[in-house]
Amino acid sequence: MSWSAESRNEALMLSYRDGDAGAFDVLYARHKGGVYRYLLRQCRDAATAEELFQDVWMNLIRARAGYTVQAKFTTYLYRLAHNRLIDHYRRNRHVAMISFDDEDREEIAELPDEREPPADEALDARRQAGRLLELIAALPEAQREAFLLQQEGGMSVEEIAQATGVNRETAKSRLRYAMGRLRQGMRE
Repeated sequence: MSWSAESRNEALMLSYRDGDAGAFDVLYARHKGGVYRYLLRQCRDAATAEELFQDVWMNLIRARAGYTVQAKFTTYLYRLAHNRLIDHYRRNRHVAMISFDDEDREEIAELPDEREPPADEALDARRQAGRLLELIAALPEAQREAFLLQQEGGMSVEEIAQATGVNRETAKSRLRYAMGRLRQGMRE
């Protein structure tokens, strides 16, 4: 079957569940950048992010037979990513969080993103990107996750709550505090 850019993610996943490998290719192409950036910004280590990224997609493949539409596909996908991060943190409690260094900033800045600004705005955006990445990295983990799910996953407060297993008000509060800290930091 041929899939258009307007095809809904949920329909694609249902089709993939029913055996259409091409539907998976479309889902992967749409969401690989956002999922990878989410994982990289959460764990702050490229090798770990790559491993977790592969695990998330393998988990999606393994779970496809039981997939039913209960929420948006992105909520389902980022829930898989969230759960994989939690598993990683539980297994590696002794691992210290690594802060962004100059190489990490450049690597993240070079990740493709369809929402990239026009060329005339790119220079200013690059200057601000470094500062924003520092501020994101400095956010408390729960706030950083809520922010990244909204920005990278395009998720609503309700979807963030579902993906992270908290109530709506907690997700809303985490997002509000994250946005406040980021705004304040960008003003300084």
